Amino acid sequence: MTMILHGHPFSSYTWKAMIALYEKGLPFELRNVEDDHSANPEKPGRLRQLWPPGQFPVLEDGGRVLIESTILIEHLDLAYPDTRRLIPSDPEAALEVRFMDRVFDNHVMANMQAIVGEHLPFITETPDPMRIARAKAALLVIYEWLEQKLPEDGWACGEEFSLADCAGAPALFYADWVHDIPQELTRLKAYRARALARPSVARCVEDARPYRHYWTLGGADRD
Repeated sequence: MTMILHGHPFSSYTWKAMIALYEKGLPFELRNVEDDHSANPEKPGRLRQLWPPGQFPVLEDGGRVLIESTILIEHLDLAYPDTRRLIPSDPEAALEVRFMDRVFDNHVMANMQAIVGEHLPFITETPDPMRIARAKAALLVIYEWLEQKLPEDGWACGEEFSLADCAGAPALFYADWVHDIPQELTRLKAYRARALARPSVARCVEDARPYRHYWTLGGADRD
């Protein structure tokens, strides 16, 4: 049975899950939550039947329902051991990968989304300049930390593409749109470029192009 991924092609966390599925070569159907809602706005769609908060991505894999992108990827490593591993079997190496996954989600993705949220009318009527400034300052702090942390070549935790990169690629893709990575952070900019050139990531970028009109902050003509 083909897995069903409930998400949206323009969603950073959906990308994170899709990148993992592409890396593993696992067939899946992307069920666009936008279509699910528009089919019958008065009735809860499949996503909310599976996960009432309605957040995505959510993966249906046989009789299992996986919620939250990191847990979803952990499941794929366990359920499909013959595919490319995204979390190392060595416990120390796995700890570093999980740490970097949290860094990208909590310090890059979260601050990027805080800025985006200030420009969404269903969240706030008027963008708060102070909140935006705080989020941009926090992004700059983590950009500078990543510049020192990331290797000059390869991936976030070494030579192997991992869970950390599944998180890092979409996080940095959109973060650079809301707050440019400074030119002097050459290592971070090079990592972002390598990530966007990765076939699994490039496929997400291309699939999301038809939805770029949703982006109202500027910068969507890049990449």
